Amino acid sequence: MIVLDSLEQFKQLYRTGRKWQRCVEAINNIDNIPAGVAHSIGDSLAYRVTRDTTTDALFVRHRRYFEVHYYLQGRQKIEYAPRQELQPVECYRDDTDREYLKGVGKTQQVHEGQLVICENHEAYRFISEEPVKKVVLNVTIEDGYFHNK
Repeated sequence: MIVLDSLEQFKQLYRTGRKWQRCVEAINNIDNIPAGVAHSIGDSLAYRVTRDTTTDALFVRHRRYFEVHYYLQGRQKIEYAPRQELQPVECYRDDTDREYLKGVGKTQQVHEGQLVICENHEAYRFISEEPVKKVVLNVTIEDGYFHNK
């Protein structure tokens, strides 16, 4: 898991690459979209604004997409662990790009203004003790984009 303190830090570290530029484009567009509605930019990124008040019971891991969470309001804990340290509950499904796992990991609290990049070798569980508003971006692990689209 990569935690960045600000959008500016994200822009500095990830200034190259179409997918990272599209993340910034999506974040700049959040005032124009309703919460809970998924949008996409090209074929490498889908995003939505959420108002999250739930706690995940299981860890989730993706293979084809990174999840990037940009916190707009509130605080949230994230429990994370390497995939090999967790026990599978539901096998990976290609149509959802998810597998569900259980176990215990390390916990870190994040807050408004921070960005979290959920890497594919780990699984994550989000813990909400208060309402949180954030942008959730699903970004392809591919370097470019799919030429056949």
